[in-house]
Amino acid sequence: MTSHEPLGHESCGDRGAAPAYDAVVLAGGAARRLGGADKPGLRVGGRALLDRVLAACADARTTVVVADARPTARPVRWAREDPPGGGPLAALGAGLHHTTAEELVVLSADLPFLGAATVRQLLAALRASGTDGALLTDADGRDQPLVAAYRTPALRRELAALSTGHGGLTGLPLRRLTAALDLTRVQDPVAAFDCDTWDDIASARARIREHGHVLDEWISAAKDELGIDLDVDIHALLDVARDAAHSVARPAAPLTTFLVGYAAAQAGGSPEAVAEAARKVSALALRWAEEDAGDKPDDASGTRPDAG
Repeated sequence: MTSHEPLGHESCGDRGAAPAYDAVVLAGGAARRLGGADKPGLRVGGRALLDRVLAACADARTTVVVADARPTARPVRWAREDPPGGGPLAALGAGLHHTTAEELVVLSADLPFLGAATVRQLLAALRASGTDGALLTDADGRDQPLVAAYRTPALRRELAALSTGHGGLTGLPLRRLTAALDLTRVQDPVAAFDCDTWDDIASARARIREHGHVLDEWISAAKDELGIDLDVDIHALLDVARDAAHSVARPAAPLTTFLVGYAAAQAGGSPEAVAEAARKVSALALRWAEEDAGDKPDDASGTRPDAG
């Protein structure tokens, strides 16, 4: 078992009242059904599949990616099974070696629609059930053990037993592990969708461009690209753009939203700063429109208000 130095540093921070969890992301498969393509690096919605999965578990105390090191949108710790290509159980064992939390989220790196809400749902199901793990099922009801939350001691126990019984974990199928665990199932066919073929990649790319998804997908991609970790009220910003376009001129919309962002950054860059800047500019746009309306003739003769 070997490990690589991280390109950045492992993620940690204040998790509030929720128990800390670690995450292991398996990203070292051969992708044979994709002709050996670099699957974790394939882009859906402008973001690598691996980066999309890493965003879903961004609040993990430590995130370990089992694969050869590469640039990622957020810092992680790198590990590799020995020998490389030993299969998912060997990869899980290599990642588990670098974790310490009592709860572990285990994810594959090819889940384009996985979000933080699903990760929280899995952890909540694990904590409520008292079982060894909670995993997603796909659209056909099949278990997805690489979209799951587990109790770390249970994983360590069963992986150690399998390793002892088989002289190691290399080449062992995941069902050897899941068969030995008491598991809770959570249904979420969309989040469980994984990309094994080029048709899957095409379907994922088409879905995020649908009307109901494209805006959120674009904003998420843009924040990742800019290195921004900020939740803002998108509808408020859209209202500002609409008010500026309607009350002033169409080119005012993008310029105004830029100024809102700049002002918010000057004020500390918090969601509250964005909301306050948006409120001020929206009010200004409405005052602008009211003044413009007041300057228009009030009758056919062209007489202006207060013209004596």
